[in-house]
Amino acid sequence: MRIETGGPVLVEGPVELTGDDGTTVTADRFLVAVCTCRRSKRYPLCDTSHRKRVRTDT
Repeated sequence: MRIETGGPVLVEGPVELTGDDGTTVTADRFLVAVCTCRRSKRYPLCDTSHRKRVRTDT
């Protein structure tokens, strides 16, 4: 497992993820990106939505 700063958690696959509601998602890829920002339309899998974040300077 590898944690990307500002991005997903990368896990060697295949993996089976179980959500809080009991639903399961299976990914059979050799490397799976798990979303940590909760912006993904494919949550819990990452769809790179974290890249669209607009930085605001204060």
